[in-house]
Amino acid sequence: MYELYPYFTNDGSVGLFSPDADDIYHSTYGALTEAYEKFILPSNLKNFLEKNSEIKILDICFGIGYNTKSFLNFIYNETIGSNNIKHIDKVYGDNIKRKVFIHAIDIDKNLAYLSPFFVTDKKKRKNNKLSFEQEKIQRMLSDKITQHFELKQEVNILLGEKLFPYIDSETEEVLFSQKYSEYFDKYMCGLFKLYKNKTYKTTPLRAFISFLHNIYYHHLSSCYKNASNALKLLDFDFRLSIEDARQAILKDKNRYNYVFLDAFTPVKCPCLWTVDFFKLLYEHLEDDGMILTYSNSALVRNAFLNAGFYVGKIYSESAQKFTGTIAVKNKVLIKHELSEYDLGLMKTKAGIFYHDENLTLDNEVIIASHKIEVENSTLMSSSKYIKQHRRNNEV
Repeated sequence: MYELYPYFTNDGSVGLFSPDADDIYHSTYGALTEAYEKFILPSNLKNFLEKNSEIKILDICFGIGYNTKSFLNFIYNETIGSNNIKHIDKVYGDNIKRKVFIHAIDIDKNLAYLSPFFVTDKKKRKNNKLSFEQEKIQRMLSDKITQHFELKQEVNILLGEKLFPYIDSETEEVLFSQKYSEYFDKYMCGLFKLYKNKTYKTTPLRAFISFLHNIYYHHLSSCYKNASNALKLLDFDFRLSIEDARQAILKDKNRYNYVFLDAFTPVKCPCLWTVDFFKLLYEHLEDDGMILTYSNSALVRNAFLNAGFYVGKIYSESAQKFTGTIAVKNKVLIKHELSEYDLGLMKTKAGIFYHDENLTLDNEVIIASHKIEVENSTLMSSSKYIKQHRRNNEV
């Protein structure tokens, strides 16, 4: 059976470990919190939505969907919550309807299809005995719940409407395995069972709205009715590509308002951090679009600059530090510019970026080529630069 390596992060949401990458998908301080603080809050979405009713998102390395779900949660609150809709037919119209398109990409179909089911607000969680050996994760986990953000159940239902029809027997076996039962939302699992046992002769969207309508009146659960209303108020199109992100984007003809770049670190997955991949993203970004990523790497920032972007930093108010990077075509969108120190670091060996001209190279080849380039470079080492910077500041 397909194996998961889950654990509860400090905000009660589920994080995952990848044995192949020997790395975690989500920060231990909170998987949902991380999505909000590194992708949603810095994006200035509220200002964008005040001026636009249509929005396109490219979610690279979708995983179990926290970035997409956090975005939908924000959209849902702006569309449904802010209007406190009780009588949908009286307010339904172009003045309130939003058109949302999300292209999500990942290579692991099981993780992607399971995304609507993961628990996000576990109150009583036990990580004393993880199902895998990861002492580093265990040391970083806290017994104290640090809940900052709440993900509405309706968001999982909205995403489930898109993914339920594609869940195969392999994914279903994981979903209903006793081994992972504490990590999945029992209500969403029940919803999937009910959905699977229903057959409709109408279109998928109408079928799902009808299904939610029936669930509401049979089980008196308001979130199902709210989700049904949201499906009417949101022209929501979701495309999931299970393939190499480079090839998926090469075939994509869309330009996006926001790109969430959430791949494993450059040393683990360099193929999605090359200057050539960033040039591809440049072609798929709107003129006032924005790429957001958690990486603070000098080579990543230098690659963005050499791909034609203006580059800035993401600042976390809660952590009171810079926690990521933003790349844009319109410099006005940058709130926190790179410092002289950041720019200097990019001129050292640490700023030598990865290459993948034809967007086909394996990670091992990219790393080997990069290693040779660094070894042959006459640039200052990053360690020497950092020491000089410290000495200069001490004077």
